[in-house]
Amino acid sequence: MERTLTIIKPDAVARNLIGTILAQLEQNGLRIIALKRVRLTKKDAEAFYAVHRERPFYKSLTDYMTTGPVVVAVLEGEQAISTLRSVMGATNPAQAEAGTIRARFAENVERNSIHGSDAPETAAREISFFFNELELHI
Repeated sequence: MERTLTIIKPDAVARNLIGTILAQLEQNGLRIIALKRVRLTKKDAEAFYAVHRERPFYKSLTDYMTTGPVVVAVLEGEQAISTLRSVMGATNPAQAEAGTIRARFAENVERNSIHGSDAPETAAREISFFFNELELHI
């Protein structure tokens, strides 16, 4: 079993899409093993997205991720990372396959409703950013 992290971003939380998105993830074989709603500070967002610090979208992304609460979840399943990435769709919603979360709900490239870890190492780092061992011990 593999684990990954997802974030339902502020735009989707504001539009009451939490349940709809979580249901789509579960319908695609992902099991929610940890879940919480949090509000990121600017410092939190900068730390989480530090890998993008040199990219031109870094400031805009970290500003956006602090505009409202997010829902973070640890998902588990066979090939959880690739399954999540497939269910999310392309970062640019205009390029996302029909039926994916981003094709259905994203407003634009930045306000694309959902984040997902892209590799096992990234997933481990991102999960530990939001969840401690007690929250993950099942």
